[in-house]
Amino acid sequence: MSSTFVMAGGGTGGHVIPALAVARDLRARGHAVRFIGTRRGMEAKLVPAEDFPVEWIEIGGLKRVGLRQTLSTLAELPWSVWQAARMLDRAKPAAVFSTGGFVAGPVLLAALWKRLPVVVMEPNAVPGFTHRRLGRWIARALVSFPETERWFPKGRAEVAGMPVREEFFSIAPKPRGKSLTILITGGSQGSRALNQAVEESWRLWKFPVRWLHQTGAADFEGLRARFRESKMEGEITAFLDDMPRAFAEADLVISRSGMGTVSELAAAGKPSILVPLPTASDQHQLRNAEAFEKAGAARLIQQSELTGARLAEEVTKLATTPGLLEGMGAAARAFARPGAAQRAADVLEALAERR
Repeated sequence: MSSTFVMAGGGTGGHVIPALAVARDLRARGHAVRFIGTRRGMEAKLVPAEDFPVEWIEIGGLKRVGLRQTLSTLAELPWSVWQAARMLDRAKPAAVFSTGGFVAGPVLLAALWKRLPVVVMEPNAVPGFTHRRLGRWIARALVSFPETERWFPKGRAEVAGMPVREEFFSIAPKPRGKSLTILITGGSQGSRALNQAVEESWRLWKFPVRWLHQTGAADFEGLRARFRESKMEGEITAFLDDMPRAFAEADLVISRSGMGTVSELAAAGKPSILVPLPTASDQHQLRNAEAFEKAGAARLIQQSELTGARLAEEVTKLATTPGLLEGMGAAARAFARPGAAQRAADVLEALAERR
């Protein structure tokens, strides 16, 4: 039987892309799917491009935003909850699905007010603000780390992983060549801290290194010119169009530790050095990196400690210890959960059938 589901989650691509993966699976099963978002978030670009209906509310963030933004958000909250409630009344969904972000707060409050079942997908080791505050009332939580289950009522959480493109799961273990291939990515916008540390390290290597470096647009031109002068081997680009190919070529990945990145590292089974974004809300990138390091899948370097010398030292330890990179890759792959989008769709369908 066909049902309607409402998706809430936005702000960043890390929130919107998983929701879209679940929405596509639900649509393929014959269900209707609608989104609620804000015009300021990535959902404003990504959701219409996939031909899903979307309605807009106005709400800002509450974490690390300063007093003025906090007061503005609190003032907007009653109106945005009322707006979301009206949207839910019109859509008549069987359930609401959330991937977090500041848009999720009003929608989940409205859904709980309307006594609609709520399913959340929480890929971070420590749940975001909305999921943490409302977790006791949700019907089901789909998480990526076993330790995340403790934030939700007993029996209502399961380790399901996060939707990741199938190309990452099909990446085979890579035998190391003459050069150690290192992929650097600070996300689509790049990371100045990573870029600077990598550039500082160019003169320090005592063995062949090949770089695949996604710099982001802001630092690209200057870094490209200096990279050519350095005579280092590799490829430096503002944006990597084919990230699965870059992962397949890499022996080691140096990156931030957002939920999308760590899920891709797990799916590909790649060892990594993780440098959490220090301004990430609720320190979720730090907690993700800590979970990977604890499992033996990654090394963690705080941004405040990141230098070219530290980077070269850590990479050298990993590259010169027999079997260490391979073991880290295997530990990363233990976090992988294929079929996360399908599992979320299964859970939503089961709730719809009960109603």
